[in-house]
Amino acid sequence: MLQILLGSRVPFMRYRRYAYVFSIALILAGAASVLMKGGFRLGVDFAGGILVEYRFDRSIAADELRQALAAGEWGGEAEIQASEEGRLFLIRIPSAEVRIAGEEAPSETILALVQDRFPGIEADLLREEMVGPRVGRELQSKAFWAVLVALIGILLYVGIRYEFKFALGGVAALTHDVLVVLSFLSFTNKEISIPVIAALLTVGGYSINDTIVVFDRIRERLKGSGRPLDPQLTDLSVNQTLSRTIITALTLIFTIEALLFMGGQVIHDFAFAMLVGVAIGTYSSIYIASALA
Repeated sequence: MLQILLGSRVPFMRYRRYAYVFSIALILAGAASVLMKGGFRLGVDFAGGILVEYRFDRSIAADELRQALAAGEWGGEAEIQASEEGRLFLIRIPSAEVRIAGEEAPSETILALVQDRFPGIEADLLREEMVGPRVGRELQSKAFWAVLVALIGILLYVGIRYEFKFALGGVAALTHDVLVVLSFLSFTNKEISIPVIAALLTVGGYSINDTIVVFDRIRERLKGSGRPLDPQLTDLSVNQTLSRTIITALTLIFTIEALLFMGGQVIHDFAFAMLVGVAIGTYSSIYIASALA
């Protein structure tokens, strides 16, 4: 079995108060970012609307594309993101339920408007999503309850399996991880979508698994020593699981980076949320869960 950092004696608990300050500052900065932006940037899944992605056979300017859409009824509301030097465009238009009419798909209508302004231009449709506002609100509610039920379930499980103080530490770390990931999504102005909610739940599972490994070692040390839980015993337990923690985290990070840089736009935000979540989950299992316990 591969092991690294054998016999390490890092005094993690000595720096736990600095970690508390860092975590609180990060979460407060995220809250300030959300307030300044008027809330999270919701994806089509939650806000409702039309989202289409095209790759054109030649470069065009985003302003010119907006002018082409202005010939229809969507020009003023369209949100346009360009990449690949003006060949790849992500177009988002709110309120799909109001706009969709007739038998022609929105992607066909948009492409027709572009071709009217740029004769001869061709495009590959890479992605098309349509969600009504009512469905979006229902998905918001379900996503909120999914995260809340997961937190409550984990609290009950850890409370039964371990002492209640361990349960509080584990759920505090899990809540911390979700808030930090949401903060980074706000910092980078990424959309909150169904894949991102899936990433948050996955991060929660990884975080609590990492925390349970440390808790198991702490419990073993407590049984064998007959001493109360103190910073020195916690440091010893964390150092004994450090090799496993680093190897697991690095394996996940390398895999997620492949998804982030090579997986395409559809799963980019999912991979980004996972990358932040794995990194912060590894940190929180030591400095939030174990330290608070």
